[in-house]
Amino acid sequence: MWVFSGSGCRWLGAAGALGVAVGGWAAGTLPVRGGWGLWEPRGSALTLAGAVLAYLGLTLLVAAWWRYGILLARGARDGVLATLACWTAPLLLAPPLYSADVYSYIAQGAMVLEGHDVYGGGPSLLRPDQLGADAAASVGGNWTDTPAPYGPVFLLLAAAVVEVTGGAVVPAVLGMRLIALAALALIVWAVRGLGGGQGGRAGAVWLAALNPLLLIHVVGGMHNDGLMIGLVLGGVLLATRGRWVLGCVLVGFAMMIKSPAAVALLFIGVMIASRDGGVRGLAKGLVLPGAVAGAVAAGATVLAGTGFGWLRTQSVAGSIHTALSVTSDLGLGLGLLVGDDPDPVKGLVQKLGLLVALALIVWLAWRSWKGALDPVLGLGLSLVALVALSPMVQPWYLLWGTAVVAAVAWRGRAGQVLAVLSAALVYETAPSGHTPWYGFVLAAVVLALGLVWLRRDPWPVTVPAAEHLSPDDTARVS
Repeated sequence: MWVFSGSGCRWLGAAGALGVAVGGWAAGTLPVRGGWGLWEPRGSALTLAGAVLAYLGLTLLVAAWWRYGILLARGARDGVLATLACWTAPLLLAPPLYSADVYSYIAQGAMVLEGHDVYGGGPSLLRPDQLGADAAASVGGNWTDTPAPYGPVFLLLAAAVVEVTGGAVVPAVLGMRLIALAALALIVWAVRGLGGGQGGRAGAVWLAALNPLLLIHVVGGMHNDGLMIGLVLGGVLLATRGRWVLGCVLVGFAMMIKSPAAVALLFIGVMIASRDGGVRGLAKGLVLPGAVAGAVAAGATVLAGTGFGWLRTQSVAGSIHTALSVTSDLGLGLGLLVGDDPDPVKGLVQKLGLLVALALIVWLAWRSWKGALDPVLGLGLSLVALVALSPMVQPWYLLWGTAVVAAVAWRGRAGQVLAVLSAALVYETAPSGHTPWYGFVLAAVVLALGLVWLRRDPWPVTVPAAEHLSPDDTARVS
């Protein structure tokens, strides 16, 4: 049937993305004020209709993505970049979707311009007559008084958007979306450069960039995780080509977006140590990547003028409980069992989780150094482990490791599991940014179906001869 061909998946997914975008105009994360009459609440009935349309569109997008991946895994050839363009286009002018974080970004950029200490307080510091005040009014309750956990490079980008747009909500949001699109392009360039492993570049783009979890949360929600991922992948790509100094510079900039990017330095060090060999190579790998990235981070902080407050705000997100954090849930449950105040036990379990994650990262780096594991794959698995054991987990955090794994092993078991998790986690958050109970139910259903599929019909281990999907689907992405 046509709908099961590559071109059919392309247009089915585009229809799904359009449904998400149109539904978002009524049920998205709309601003409290400053929506210019475009992004405004439309009444409860229309909001409900928009939410239903967005969920239906999301389901079409996930179904099209899944079928498209199966075709690519079986050796089919198709213009994956054309598909990416078709699925991205409907989201470009949509209001913020699935998260209110972009309003925090705009408000924090305005705080930099207005001279506030962005690491000393939250968006509530902005007065009504200051830049970004409308965006600050739309910041989610948990983040209104929370200092920024982001590095100065991202804050300068947000400040530039605010300065160009005058802090008006609609153009500022669209400005942040341009940054998200640049991040998407960087991810595509890097995963194609890394080759995708067995099965080729098209599959790598499928899991890393066509992934609905990335489309709705990086393009739709404009999360800065996309920029961090793109810079990390770019740095790793350069390191694999022997340009490790420039690669570490990119990772240093990624750290100045979000600090977990620092994990990449360990695996770039493994590449250096493996290439040079001996004690000298090992010492070089352990010291030099951190020195280069540290110099970039220090220089960027000094030039930005925002101070080194980001060093003390890295843990602020952990104070907010998220249901996807296993260590937070376990710690809270144990804390309630042993006493009236669960926080001490919860904090201890969270720290133990991070220690276990660190141990896993070191073990994966060791295996990579010994030649038992591809260092890029080791990095991807390390980021997945870090997310799984972190005190705060959001659905889009899965993208940290997923994009890296996709770049070298999208067809492997790890890539398939991450694809199933991605398909499930898109349902956890509503277009409004809330996390309703039925979102977890839908995610659980999709996860169960995906795991059953993974057991009964895994992708072939070897790549079969390429098959043509249809006379119109012969353009190969190489």
